[in-house]
Amino acid sequence: MPLSAHVPELGSLELLLAVARTGSLGAAGRELGLTQQAVSARVRTIERLIGVPMVARGPRGSQLTESGALVADWARAVLAAAEKLDAGIAALRGERDAHLTVASSLTVAEYLLPGWLAALRAAQLASGTVPATVRLGVHNSERVAALVLAGEAGVGFVEGPDVPAGLSAHPVGTDELVLVVAPGHRWTRRSRPLRPAELAGTPLVAREAGSGTRRVLESALAAVLPAGTELTAPTLELSSTASIRGAVLAGAGAGAAVLSDLAVRDDLATGRLVQVAVEGLSLRRVLRGVWAGGPTPAGPARDLLRIAGAPT
Repeated sequence: MPLSAHVPELGSLELLLAVARTGSLGAAGRELGLTQQAVSARVRTIERLIGVPMVARGPRGSQLTESGALVADWARAVLAAAEKLDAGIAALRGERDAHLTVASSLTVAEYLLPGWLAALRAAQLASGTVPATVRLGVHNSERVAALVLAGEAGVGFVEGPDVPAGLSAHPVGTDELVLVVAPGHRWTRRSRPLRPAELAGTPLVAREAGSGTRRVLESALAAVLPAGTELTAPTLELSSTASIRGAVLAGAGAGAAVLSDLAVRDDLATGRLVQVAVEGLSLRRVLRGVWAGGPTPAGPARDLLRIAGAPT
């Protein structure tokens, strides 16, 4: 059953014990870091709650009344239990702050997270905090959301077109998907952009189902094509950007893939890959940090999100 309204808060009980030890309201206040006004206010509050005098003031100081001494005896056990609880909570927070499990989609893990994690470590060292041990798991966005929702990761980073159900999220950046082919591909000789229907009918080299990249592409095509249009199945499904780039360069299938501009920026600059424009298709996407629970996570998960760009 709930406690009655007559039970004082812990700070007032600490004050009673301090008065019993020191024999003075002023000394008890100095011991607890309280002003004389705050000490008097706490005494009045505890006496009002309990309904009987707790402290007797005299020319030689202050002492507990008989009722006050009895309450102080009971308070010792309560405060001992509270100290044990406080120590346990501190241990839990220390364990939380010592380890951080991050689940991330591939693009964020390869091109953004290394810098964020380095900045997190530098910030912890600068503040005198022992850097957290970070465990990073790289998965597709669907799996990242499942791990965070299950509590197996303290924070996640996803690339999908929407916020995963059951999670809190905040944008940490954007990127754009681009259609790329090898330099000798027939699409490089086109004078006009590719039509979305042509792209939908092409067997691409693609990420596996559930990846943010694939979901964004499918969502963008569905938004501009007639309802019920079926997309051609990929010629290859691969789980890494490097393997997809390699397959495109080797001319696998139709020799085309849709990848993040973060992943192919250098290839486009050097001419190893060529970007093919697609008419009327928006492939810009939001990269999000996600977490379970309240408005913000705690500890190093909160600090990592702040470094990534999410206000916490």
